Amino acid sequence: MSPPCPRSGLRRRLKHLGVGWLMALAAGCATTGEADPRDPFEGLNRAVYAFNDGLDEVIAEPVATAYVKAIPNPVRERVRNFFGNIADLFIGVNNLLQGKLGDAGNDWARFLFNTTFGLFGIHDVATEMGFEKHNEDFGQTFGRWGAGDGPYIVLPFFGPSTLRDSVGTVLDFRADPLTREGHSERDAAILLRLTSQRADLLEAGRLLEEAAFDKYVFQRDAYLQRRRSLIYDGSPPRERIPDARLDAPEVAPRAPAMARGAALRSYAPRVPANYDSVMAALDGGRR
Repeated sequence: MSPPCPRSGLRRRLKHLGVGWLMALAAGCATTGEADPRDPFEGLNRAVYAFNDGLDEVIAEPVATAYVKAIPNPVRERVRNFFGNIADLFIGVNNLLQGKLGDAGNDWARFLFNTTFGLFGIHDVATEMGFEKHNEDFGQTFGRWGAGDGPYIVLPFFGPSTLRDSVGTVLDFRADPLTREGHSERDAAILLRLTSQRADLLEAGRLLEEAAFDKYVFQRDAYLQRRRSLIYDGSPPRERIPDARLDAPEVAPRAPAMARGAALRSYAPRVPANYDSVMAALDGGRR
């Protein structure tokens, strides 16, 4: 009897991924009684989430785990610094567009010092000099300009987003200098950056798996809350959204002013007990 093909296990997992995605799509098309108004496409989003989660389990997580085991932490840190230095240039652009001139100057100073004294960014000397690392992108810039989130969307491969942030992601991609290099160099650099980013999120993934909660709901609520916090630099106002139950016909026509005003309610995200630990791991992995 010939030995089993070493690729058969991977093929079975990919087949299982495809079947799981189709089942999630079929199940997700059914509407639930407690629909979140921020997530009108929840059925489709859950199907894409299942696809992304399966792809991560089959490819991204194993590659990131092997990267962590094979590459010493000091080298991984220098890889992280190199890509973070490139990001600082356009973080400064977004801070400038948001009217935060001091932060923009800080970001460009980081880029200057890390590119020169830090040897093209592999050493983060700017942080040691007191220049703070920021996190800005075009989605946050649109939010600062007053653009609403729009519906929550789970993008294939990219993951959680909103309509506004999806437009911002396109601009982030177009502005990314790595996308302007030659094909082989670009692909290798993007693959290394993605692997580094996924490796930094391994701990967050472990904590998320331990949460006794619907992972889709947790990631949706955590993403929307975190993005809102980033847009307002950590001090967001209370969010008020329409309550569909109070828009029912028996309430709307002759309801007094206070009852109609009650049709807006504060939304409290549903999060598990280890929310702070997961978000801390996420923040650590995205710096």
